[in-house]
Amino acid sequence: MTVMPAAFIGHGSPMNALESNRYTGSWRALGAALPRPRAVLVVSAHWYINATAVTAMPRPRTIHDFFGFPQDLFALDYPAPGAPDVAAEVEEIAKPTWVGQDVDSWGLDHGTWSVLTHMFPDADVPVVQLSIDATKPFDRHLELGAKLAPLRESGVMIVGSGNVVHNLGGIDPRRPDEGFDWAHRFDDAARATMTGSPDTLPSIQCAPDFDAAVPTADHFIPLLYLAGLGAAAGRGADVLVDGYAYGSLSMTAYTLDLPAPVAVPAGRPPEEMTT
Repeated sequence: MTVMPAAFIGHGSPMNALESNRYTGSWRALGAALPRPRAVLVVSAHWYINATAVTAMPRPRTIHDFFGFPQDLFALDYPAPGAPDVAAEVEEIAKPTWVGQDVDSWGLDHGTWSVLTHMFPDADVPVVQLSIDATKPFDRHLELGAKLAPLRESGVMIVGSGNVVHNLGGIDPRRPDEGFDWAHRFDDAARATMTGSPDTLPSIQCAPDFDAAVPTADHFIPLLYLAGLGAAAGRGADVLVDGYAYGSLSMTAYTLDLPAPVAVPAGRPPEEMTT
């Protein structure tokens, strides 16, 4: 089987699940360009706990892990099946790292379904989520990402979902589609690393703008999983789409091993980016 592509998606606001903009258009174009996966394994910024776990239920629930948004967003359901067999493979391949099999507590959070509702709108591709262990340093997440590489050879697409720059406290409503200078500098530094030597991504913690761009690690860590996959493959990633929102959010997305470049549709930026 052909090695399945992998990706990191800057997911932005949950409203992107309902929006049509150039970011969501790029996710749809990506989904259309992919070979059909056996399953999708998603590392979402929003399952950030003190352990490594994987969803192992046959029918994961749609989690609306936010508040203050329109009712239409709470009504959205993404009924993709789970893949307990893939969860078991993740547990085995990650050893000696312990991976708990979650059969009833989590499901699919908005970091996952807000993206997949565009990539796979029929919700017919099985989906598994892998938690982010908040107790582990960056290099351990990079290593785990690299260990997951064999899953791609069996038809599993691996997707990280977060944001390279994610500083909600710094949002400026007067800059709906712009980034602060420090956001550009950090996003550019991450891009140089991801497209060049992804194995060195943990060292970006020493970058002058790291504290402003990554005040909490949850949204950045999913990028380390794609960096680990790139390191395992011996090559850098490609930029799918880039852009900024409200000064302090980056929407950059990356792909690895796509069979052909994806044309990003033209269109307006999102209207709302608040989480």
